[in-house]
Amino acid sequence: MKELTPEQVEKKLENNDGTLELIDVREVEEVAQGRIPHITHIPLAQIPEEAEKLDKSKQYIMVCRSGRRSERAASYLHKQGFDVANMVGGMLEWRGEIIN
Repeated sequence: MKELTPEQVEKKLENNDGTLELIDVREVEEVAQGRIPHITHIPLAQIPEEAEKLDKSKQYIMVCRSGRRSERAASYLHKQGFDVANMVGGMLEWRGEIIN
């Protein structure tokens, strides 16, 4: 499974052709404190049931607070055949734009 730094994720977002999607697996109250623009929110516990709605032709980058929960989500999706990466360091390391 791939791992990307927040800086690498920012570069990928700048060059996104519509095939890249970020998924935030934090809890609702964490996301309310700030999130990356245009990110999809799916709490970690809902990943298994929501996975069937995801498009396997897209690349997904999983995000959480520190990178641990997103690593678990990325591992699960990888085993389901998705092109997925984990953003190491999570939102604690993110230096890009944040919206509420």
